[in-house]
Amino acid sequence: MSKLEYIWLDGYEPTQSLRSKTQIKSNFGGTLEDCPIWSFDGSSTEQADGADSDCLLKPVAIYPDPGRHDAYLVMTEVLNADGSAHVSNGRATIEEDDDDYWFGFEQEYFLWDVMTDLPPGFPTGGFPRAQGPFYCSVGANNTFGRDCVEEHLDTCLEAGINLEGINAEVAAGQWEYQIFAKGAKRSGDEVWVARYLLERIGEKYGYAINLHPKPLGDTDWNGSGMHANFSNSVMRDSGDEAVFTKICEAFSGEIDRHISVYGADNDQRLTGAHETQAIDQFSYGISDRGASIRIPVGTIDDGWKGRLEDRRPASNADPYKVAAAIIKTCKEA
Repeated sequence: MSKLEYIWLDGYEPTQSLRSKTQIKSNFGGTLEDCPIWSFDGSSTEQADGADSDCLLKPVAIYPDPGRHDAYLVMTEVLNADGSAHVSNGRATIEEDDDDYWFGFEQEYFLWDVMTDLPPGFPTGGFPRAQGPFYCSVGANNTFGRDCVEEHLDTCLEAGINLEGINAEVAAGQWEYQIFAKGAKRSGDEVWVARYLLERIGEKYGYAINLHPKPLGDTDWNGSGMHANFSNSVMRDSGDEAVFTKICEAFSGEIDRHISVYGADNDQRLTGAHETQAIDQFSYGISDRGASIRIPVGTIDDGWKGRLEDRRPASNADPYKVAAAIIKTCKEA
């Protein structure tokens, strides 16, 4: 008997939450095609009315579920009862021909102790030392929550998620992992499954996962982002500086398109301070971490072949919607 953990995004606004439920299936073949469409009560997830509550879960990606016997993680997208995409379905905003786009998402987050209602490393009623010693730190004076973070890393790798690295971030209890995938939908699938695993592993340690872009409020601490590194075949192969300039200029005229899907409360993070550009401004520059879009020096060193980094998406943004907006602007460039 196999355990299939169906994962989906609910209809809560302005930030969706993860949901999951387990189906037991005999003689399971282990492939996506063997995963049936399943229904759920949308009235309990802000996705349907109680008088017409059935919503559908369409499997879109499958991964082994490490640590559980004969178990699988099944990422799904939500459909209406008639099979059309639900309004909450961000994955459906990505076109089918968008696999030419590669994405690398840098997911920052805070571990959050559910007993103290603070990140680990924060004293009750105050703050630790100023940020600086915690970035890429080692040692018990500076590093908090490593056991949870390392378990998440190992679990993602065992599941086949292309998680490329982790590091402690600038605040105590703040961490980052990086995921790369070829194809917009696949990159979103992997970020969401990695988020799910982090939430589930955090349960063991008494940590909630705080994806708010500025959970420490109006303090002199960096917020949390989900920087989006992106490229298409022209960017990867052309060797032409003008291609990158044209794309960046196209982004400059579409601030609202991007900010509208780059995460709730992002105005608290994109202030122009703490390595950010102001939310209503746009800039781009080589190696500029205070710009809206950074042109990595590696792109230039490789002869203007490579990627760009949009530094504006917040940690709580939907990677599907972020990718769809980036692709749309690139196509219009």
